[in-house]
Amino acid sequence: MGFFSSKMPKQDSSFCLLALDCDTLIIKPPKKSPLFSRTIALWFAMMCGVYIYGTCLKHVGTFTKLRGECASNPVRFFAILSMQRSGSGWFETLLNSHINVSSNGEIFSVIDRRKNVSTIMQTLEKVYNLDWFTSASKNECSAAIGFKWMLNQGLIEHHREIVEYFNRRDVSAIFLFRRNLLRRMVSVLANSYDRYAKLLNGTHKSHVHSEQEAAALSSYKPIINSKSLISDLKEAEMAVVRALEYFNSTRHMVLYYEDLVTNRTVRLVTNFHGMFIVFLDCFALRGSCRIEKLKDVQEFLGLPLMELTSGQVKIHKGPLSNLVNNWDDVDKTLNGTKYERFLHADY
Repeated sequence: MGFFSSKMPKQDSSFCLLALDCDTLIIKPPKKSPLFSRTIALWFAMMCGVYIYGTCLKHVGTFTKLRGECASNPVRFFAILSMQRSGSGWFETLLNSHINVSSNGEIFSVIDRRKNVSTIMQTLEKVYNLDWFTSASKNECSAAIGFKWMLNQGLIEHHREIVEYFNRRDVSAIFLFRRNLLRRMVSVLANSYDRYAKLLNGTHKSHVHSEQEAAALSSYKPIINSKSLISDLKEAEMAVVRALEYFNSTRHMVLYYEDLVTNRTVRLVTNFHGMFIVFLDCFALRGSCRIEKLKDVQEFLGLPLMELTSGQVKIHKGPLSNLVNNWDDVDKTLNGTKYERFLHADY
């Protein structure tokens, strides 16, 4: 007998190990079909797709109406341009109480989004291409979409490119400032202190929703540097002037926190060459322009008029003399200056 019997059918070497005879065979399992592996991979991909679709559907559904049955509805793009502790958080909650507004918070507080012009533009495109999803996103037809942007978050540094973008994409700017810069300073110092002190049961809060929380935060009385006080107030004042000058070519409106609180309307007259800002109180004009500011905002954004509400509670209330630790130094420094008016205003 040779290696293979002449009577034995020829067999593949994968089935017959060479031996003195082939009565004993070593069988190797056949290779798995590639079709089976592909089927498993396809099934797995389909299941992942279903999961991702399901988890994202509630977010995507927010804006499907804009591209579907709401496609014919105009959408106004806006940005709230402000400074820290000027009431922008409270104002944004008022806007978001409108069923047709989605204002997405302080998105440029994240440094990576504003590290250069390119990242700023990428972030703006995501917002205004309706691809930015937050808790503020609405399930109704959105008529106005935007966010709030602080002056010191790349806005002034890259104002030329941003103004060009605003004009090209028809983004409306809503300036929100505070007239009483001394009260803003108190709020800034107190908020900075609470970041470390965490007066509310070990938690830092920039905004509160109860009188008890407000009382706890306002119990801290900051010490104001009286030596640099006037120059600090002047610097904040000039930041407002520069912002208004840089963005003067955009479609914009100007709001002041005090007018929102007291429900007054003002006319703003600016002379950027001489850097003078004159405010005309409508009460002095015998009501000729006494229109509620929140109504003005809604009309500016092309919104159906609604009553806007907020659950936030003001933290620092009452005379400033009760809120500043070294009040006598502050009072002495500002008396007789153009900032003396800040000492007495309630808001």
